[in-house]
Amino acid sequence: MSQLIQRMLRAARLEAAFYEEVEADRSALGQAVLVVVLASVAAGIGVPGARTLGGMMAGVFSALLGWFLWSWLTWLIGTKLLPAPETEADYGQLLRTIGFASTPGLLRVFAGLPLVGSLILAVAQVWMLAAMVVAVRQALDYRGTGRAILVCLFGWLVQFVIQIVLRLALAGGAGYTAA
Repeated sequence: MSQLIQRMLRAARLEAAFYEEVEADRSALGQAVLVVVLASVAAGIGVPGARTLGGMMAGVFSALLGWFLWSWLTWLIGTKLLPAPETEADYGQLLRTIGFASTPGLLRVFAGLPLVGSLILAVAQVWMLAAMVVAVRQALDYRGTGRAILVCLFGWLVQFVIQIVLRLALAGGAGYTAA
């Protein structure tokens, strides 16, 4: 367990060398999944207004789905649409690095707190995005950060739209009326 905590701390500190290590360590996938699950549970608990088990579970499901989608989209965009000449990565490398980049998401457990919850949520989201950029830069072997930022933002935008469509579909149109 202490290895996992050490890895999470290094991930949160945005250590580029750490993300290189995780990229190469195929055995780190289980730990990366655990980090995503913990961050997803934190999101499920901290969802403002989610006072039911169903609401919390929806938050957890949404966060897990977001990780899979964002990782896959990032891999696709980063290796097929915007690769650098030295880019060579498989989906597992992105799953591992992006999984650990979810570490700051543990703060989302406090998102429902009155007065400070929104601020904590914003800090967690920005921190996760920064970690994601470092993770992507290292996993896709980019020399600079600009391309990693572009890949992350583009991937995030696409998965955000997909999640909205899925949420509307899962809601079955409840509360929505046709115009």
